[in-house]
Amino acid sequence: MKKILTLLFLISLTLTSCSQSKEKHYKIRTVAFYNLENLFDTINDVSKNDEASPMMQLKGNKSKVYWDKIDKLSNVISQIGKDKTKTAPAIIGVAEIENRTVLEDLTNSKYLKNLDYGIIHYDSPDKRGIDVALLYQKKYFNPINHKAFNPNIYSNNRKVYTRDQLLVSGYLDDELIHVIVNHWPSRRGGESKSRHKREKAAYQNTKIIAKIKEDEENPKILIIGDFNDDPTNTSLKKVLKTKSKKKNVLEGDIYNPYEDMLRRGHNTLGYRDRINLFDQILITSPLLDKGEKDFSSYKMFKAMIFNKRFLINNKGRFKGYPFRSFSYGNYTGGYSDHYPVYMYLIKEKK
Repeated sequence: MKKILTLLFLISLTLTSCSQSKEKHYKIRTVAFYNLENLFDTINDVSKNDEASPMMQLKGNKSKVYWDKIDKLSNVISQIGKDKTKTAPAIIGVAEIENRTVLEDLTNSKYLKNLDYGIIHYDSPDKRGIDVALLYQKKYFNPINHKAFNPNIYSNNRKVYTRDQLLVSGYLDDELIHVIVNHWPSRRGGESKSRHKREKAAYQNTKIIAKIKEDEENPKILIIGDFNDDPTNTSLKKVLKTKSKKKNVLEGDIYNPYEDMLRRGHNTLGYRDRINLFDQILITSPLLDKGEKDFSSYKMFKAMIFNKRFLINNKGRFKGYPFRSFSYGNYTGGYSDHYPVYMYLIKEKK
């Protein structure tokens, strides 16, 4: 009996050892997007209409408000994806920022200064001076090329001066990826009247993608931003032709994990008693795992909305909405009127 028990123990030990030797280890990186809700400095820029920003319209101590907002936003960014990666996003696109200075203040704040974030930013033709930008941790992402594209939108034969679309190409660790940062035209005047503007913005994305494909047959592209449209609107479904089911994604297609989230009632902002999911991260087919469990290169592990309890307004007219910074000309002490969105990318360690 002792011999049998000893043999069974040795067999069990061998199987456990084999199982442990086959255990896989992964690199995990976070890609994110965050609309920072009018992150403007307190200095009047005579070259643009920054006087219309909530920051400039405040009657109190603008400097105190500015640094409090910087502190709050940087705190949020430092936490996005940290549960899995133990650090802030490797790459994060941002919108509603005024200039490079506010980005430098943000990345030099106490929550982010030790992460050595790089900044890619262009001044856009937006009338108020609102721009998009990309921040990246230099130890994880190495940009090799970047360019701003204007969507060239016209309405009633007049040019719409809206945000540029920022393309950044570079290496996430040792893997070439492309990120397009967006902030499409708003719904001011109503969704139906402004729909064509966002469809034009989506069309510009298709041209950027086509340009990438001139040099790379099946590129890994992340299309991130505040689209001012839900995942089911025509700009995304008919122009970008996004797919919501993995099984339907073919080579070259674009997958949108946020469409299913919208169906399940999730949101990134609230407006006029409606909830919307305007902030999204889309990916091209090479970044999608369709069940093959092949993570020899970076693939999407999970897409999420960062809506921790402290980011939710718990009282007043906007109860249940994102805890915003500005309301009716006053500073509320909140963060942003949008929740950040983020995605984990994983690959096997060699």
